[in-house]
Amino acid sequence: MPVSLLASIPSPSSGTLDVGPLTIHMYGLMLLAGIAACIAITGRRWSARGGDWDLIFRVAVWGVGFGIVGARLYHVATSWDELPDHWWGPVAVWEGGLGIWGGIAGGVLAGSIIAKRSGASVTALLDAAAPGLLVAQAIGRLGNWWNQELFGKPTDRPWGLEIDASRRPDDYLLDSTFHPTFLYEGLWNLAAAGLLLVLDRFYRFKPPALFALYVALYTGFRFFLEQLRVDPSKELAGMRVNAWVSLILFVASVAFFVWWQFLRGGRRPRRSRERRPEKPPAMAVPRGRVRSRR
Repeated sequence: MPVSLLASIPSPSSGTLDVGPLTIHMYGLMLLAGIAACIAITGRRWSARGGDWDLIFRVAVWGVGFGIVGARLYHVATSWDELPDHWWGPVAVWEGGLGIWGGIAGGVLAGSIIAKRSGASVTALLDAAAPGLLVAQAIGRLGNWWNQELFGKPTDRPWGLEIDASRRPDDYLLDSTFHPTFLYEGLWNLAAAGLLLVLDRFYRFKPPALFALYVALYTGFRFFLEQLRVDPSKELAGMRVNAWVSLILFVASVAFFVWWQFLRGGRRPRRSRERRPEKPPAMAVPRGRVRSRR
């Protein structure tokens, strides 16, 4: 047996788990776990800012629903040829196929509307949600492992991922281990989430600067990963569509972050532990009872 097979990451033989009469789709379970983690992290950060959990739950209900719809619509629009042959293929979310860009757009749009109607600060809520979104994306990527999808080019590295022959692209049928790009993305997302939490602790950001930084961190690494992936994808001018989207969003988010945080108003971030001198309380005097001296 080749050494590469002994030092590699095995893939599950099935994307489902049978528990008695129930069949659990692990891709969907990973999505639910990611959503739960995002709600917990965002809720704690929002409540620390004086917000209430009720808003987080309402935003989660609508944001998750519209996020899944948006993610599926993006996947269907960009990967129509990859859909299952049966008639319910376009809505078969449990079989994989969610576009992160559509998911973020749908979730942010719905969540922003709910927050706005509730009288909350949309930009502050976006900043509170940024680390949780990265953690959710990291957990959700484990669903790609269960489905043996979204892997990269062949590799003989010890962390190469074993892929069944039936799951390999036609050009790589003779290769057995591939770059686990979904794992790279998941680890990067966790590291980026930790970085955002540290930066938010020590620096004062102007909302939604932290959310813009989240977009920049994710899309910058995603652009790199798109160069490794070998799964079928629509291309534009010789580059994958998702790579173009990542590049455009990266440039836009970096430009917005620099302008919003440093150039707009000319204020630099300051350490959050630095306190501004408190103004002495104003003397409360009933109006009309102060007589001027003559």
